[in-house]
Amino acid sequence: MHHLQFDFLVDKEKNTITVKREFAAGRSLVWDCYTKSELLDQWFAPKPFTTKTKSMDFSEGGHWIYAMVDPEGTEYWGRTDYTKIQPIDFYHSLDAFCDAEGNVNPEMPRAEWEVTFTDLNNNALVQTIVTYKSLADLETVIQMGMEEGLKLTLEKLDELLLVLNK
Repeated sequence: MHHLQFDFLVDKEKNTITVKREFAAGRSLVWDCYTKSELLDQWFAPKPFTTKTKSMDFSEGGHWIYAMVDPEGTEYWGRTDYTKIQPIDFYHSLDAFCDAEGNVNPEMPRAEWEVTFTDLNNNALVQTIVTYKSLADLETVIQMGMEEGLKLTLEKLDELLLVLNK
């Protein structure tokens, strides 16, 4: 299997992180993995964490409330609010840390996500541009290990796609 593209680019002038990641699967299957809770629950957390969805409404104005759960059972809650959706091409969302009820934690950085799905030969390329309000917010998530966490998380998606592609 050839090496799948993974770029993690930080722009401290624009307060953005741009992630480009290639997947060995068709674009509509990768789209489903990003937009359906039963599939997100199987990959959207770095090993050894697992993911569980509390509620999901993948529509403009809808949201996804989920927890990343560590091996001891501690839950770290997140919330994604969907602002714009163009099926299998892109979606835009607002990402936040929250409590189990979905109340946003104002002490933690919020970010805008623009996630774009394109064909790359027989594979899919997902480009995610994450924009933070300030350089401090950007540096907070980098120090929290976002790059390594994302790398491990996307490897779990690779494993899921191998199973789904059979």
